[in-house]
Amino acid sequence: MSETKQLIVGVDVGGSKINAVLADADGHIEARSSADTLADEGPEAVIGRIVEAISQLISGVEVTGIGIGSAGSYDAERGAVSFSPNMPGWHNIPLRDIIQREFGLPTCLQNDCTLAALGEHRFGAGVGVDNLVYVGLGTGIGGGIIADGQVYTGTSGAAGEIGHMIIDVNGSPCKCGSYGCWENFASGRAVAQEAVRQMEAGVPTAIRRYAGRDVNKVTAQTVFQAAQDGDYIAHEIISRTAYYVGVGLVNVVNIFNPELILIGGGLSKMGSLLLDHAIEVVRERAFGISAKAVRIELAQLGDDVVALGAVALVLQKKCGTDEGE
Repeated sequence: MSETKQLIVGVDVGGSKINAVLADADGHIEARSSADTLADEGPEAVIGRIVEAISQLISGVEVTGIGIGSAGSYDAERGAVSFSPNMPGWHNIPLRDIIQREFGLPTCLQNDCTLAALGEHRFGAGVGVDNLVYVGLGTGIGGGIIADGQVYTGTSGAAGEIGHMIIDVNGSPCKCGSYGCWENFASGRAVAQEAVRQMEAGVPTAIRRYAGRDVNKVTAQTVFQAAQDGDYIAHEIISRTAYYVGVGLVNVVNIFNPELILIGGGLSKMGSLLLDHAIEVVRERAFGISAKAVRIELAQLGDDVVALGAVALVLQKKCGTDEGE
């Protein structure tokens, strides 16, 4: 008789989408469920959608546990989302315990980019690598750290907030409350803001056409589309962004001396147009011995990286009241 397959639910709770997967211990996805987050409706409504997504996956199936990745600050002791800037009202929400009570299954919670690092380490491009950093270049910038083969979360579970390294002490205000943070220069939001600035200044650019001539619809994706179409301004915006991606990566290389940096998130879909210049900056400006040792590559697991990282967290038995011990 064949052994019963171990199945785990992994959930990625993002500012725009909830992505839930049912996967086995090898990271093979058996089923998936997704929904719009509609975060503006508040925590109770979002939690209802998380419950529904999980319910769809576990109906009639024996599940070992549930793992959840959420954007924002994470309270390891309480299993709570302390604060999530892109999800209004998410202050000290004990999401782990809410889901655990709802389903009666061991449940774990962790920051989304930390889980992305874990997912790549267990199932993706980081398999067999003991020291790696995952950099999520999305609307903002997040990070996850694997040190000596283990997830590093810091004293209070907040390690990896690399998007809030100070790049310019006199820079513009950041949503975190500080000034001149890396994500103000190298995120999807930064790309879109610079494009809007150029458009409002009357600079001729194809970005306007890709955004339907509406500045409110300008995104990093519309800038990328215009750049692929040969638009000079769009290409210059991405080149400037790539430089600042490189500046931040120099700091990551100098601080962590990783073997591997994996680039994920929406901006990673720009591929070589973004990364080639960023890698040049690292080679030119990072501490020599560390720059020679590091590989900088695209992450492998795509949009499922956080959900699969949540599966990996369950497999590590970092769940329920034992989480973080």
